[in-house]
Amino acid sequence: MCKWSKWGDTRIDPCMRNAIFVLNKRLGVKTIMCCCGHKKYPMTIIIQDKLGAYELFSGFCFPRKQKRFYKRDKQGFYYIPELN
Repeated sequence: MCKWSKWGDTRIDPCMRNAIFVLNKRLGVKTIMCCCGHKKYPMTIIIQDKLGAYELFSGFCFPRKQKRFYKRDKQGFYYIPELN
């Protein structure tokens, strides 16, 4: 399992750094949150554009404005309830 680590002014799973860097810096996509899934849940990246917030891999559009997309399960792993 990846461990949380500081990366600049954000926290990000180390295994997600390159993907987020490419999305943000190279492609200009605004990422809000991400999680590698820690071998328990699917990898997720939430992106934001002028139309709203979306999960990149599933294409799921979050129907409401929210700041908390992930919930923590009993074992401490984060997941997106709408995708599970």
